[in-house]
Parts: sequence; C-alpha cells; structure tokens
Amino acid sequence: MPAEILSYFLKNSNLQLKTRFQVALQCAPFLKGLKVSCVISIDREMYGELEEIFKETGIEYRSLSASEEKYLILFYRRSDLESHLSQKHILRLLEEYGYADMRLEDMLDRLTKRVKFLAEKKLGFPHEIGIFLGYPLEDVEGFIKNEGRKYLMIGYWKVYSNPSEAKMIFKLYDQAKDRAVREFLAGKSIREIAGY
Repeated sequence: MPAEILSYFLKNSNLQLKTRFQVALQCAPFLKGLKVSCVISIDREMYGELEEIFKETGIEYRSLSASEEKYLILFYRRSDLESHLSQKHILRLLEEYGYADMRLEDMLDRLTKRVKFLAEKKLGFPHEIGIFLGYPLEDVEGFIKNEGRKYLMIGYWKVYSNPSEAKMIFKLYDQAKDRAVREFLAGKSIREIAGY
C-alpha cells in the first residue's frame, strides 16, 4: 500500500475518517475472522468514535490502559474469545497467571489490571496477552521461556515453533489487511468490512 495513502488517512483531521481507517488497517485480520481478537493503540480523542463504528457488529472492545494521549484497546467477539480461552491447554497456561475459574469478564478485568500495572512499571505487557490475542500456545510459551529472545522468526508475533505455518498465517493476515483497506477505500463501513 502506498505510503501516501497511509499518511493521508492516519494524519487526516477528520477524526471519524481517521479512526475508521486505523481500525480497518490495524484490525483487518480480526475483522475478517482470522484472529480471535486484536489490540491497537489509538489517540485519546478517537475513543469516542468506537461506539458508532462497532454498533450492530457483535464486536466488543475495552480499554486495557490509558495515558494522557493514547488508549490501548482490545477488540473481540465474545463467543469466539470465550471459546478460545476455554480450551484445556490454554486454561492451563492462564491458570499459572492467576486466571483460574474465571468468566470472560473476570479474565478481561484481570488482564486490564496486569496491563496497567506493568505499564506503570514500564515492564511491557503481561506474557499471557498473547493467549488473549490468539497466538499459538507454543509461541507464547517459547516467548516466556526465552524472555523474548532466540525466536525463529518475527512477524505479527515472535515465532518459536512451526515457522512454516506462521509464514502462511502472516501471509493470510497481510492479504486480509490489503482486502480491508481496499474495501475501506471503496467506501465500505467497518460493519461491512467485518461481514455484518
């Protein structure tokens, strides 16, 4: 995608247009159903636009942290995220981080508290956020074990296991991003891009 297009929309003074473009661009794999959730950082003044953008989509969002200028927002489809997080092998890792016997809302509350706590301490993100974002369990565990080093490749996440599968997923994510941006430029709403 030409840099001029990116620059035009991301620096646009029309807040509604700018927010919709950023969501289409950065949430495309999620909007297209390839990811269980996504996280993006948006300017504080853009937060108010989200309710209108996601009305009648079945997509929920919550702020994981906020600063004077930015919000870190998690977008998800409740049933998809609940299903993903209820898998036994996923729950096993989440329990190690204090997410035992919790409903989705409680898990998201705990994640929010952990994100805020680590952000205040300038320690990055909680390791388990990769689980919430649908990264392969082996890669989340590899990241934790290797403290973010010794990865096999890097793309949408750091890959520690099965790089050939990760390459295919990254390619699908790139295609989703191209498709979502083309649809946005053709005048489709986020609701339409997400298939609602």
